[in-house]
Amino acid sequence: KAKLCNQPISENVNDGLKLYKTYVTTALKCVPPGDKPTPLELKTCFKYFKQEIDLLKNVKVIVALGKIAFDACLAFYKKNYNFKNKEYIFIHGAKYKLPDQRILVSCYHPSPRNVNTKRINIGKMLKLFNNVKKII
Repeated sequence: KAKLCNQPISENVNDGLKLYKTYVTTALKCVPPGDKPTPLELKTCFKYFKQEIDLLKNVKVIVALGKIAFDACLAFYKKNYNFKNKEYIFIHGAKYKLPDQRILVSCYHPSPRNVNTKRINIGKMLKLFNNVKKII
């Protein structure tokens, strides 16, 4: 069975966590006021996101944690791949093929608000990542 990491919990940078076939990044490289990035802030960061995407040639799946990440990923592909995304709708667990053949998976953000309102929980996250492991 494929594993994404060597331990179930990571509490600090020195606790020994190792990721397997997994890379964690953000489309936005800053924390804007109110955690609501403007289109210009996202566009400014796309050059860094593009470098990551270009360097990670073996990436098969991108999991977007939250609608902002999902929309940012689509905006990035629209800008860099002449891509139309009208049929891509943010639904937890939905899978979409991107123009470079990678799969975009949408996921509710595991924020305290989403956890407290029960929009997302450990069971839903485990199910989503178990499905991602089947793809990779």
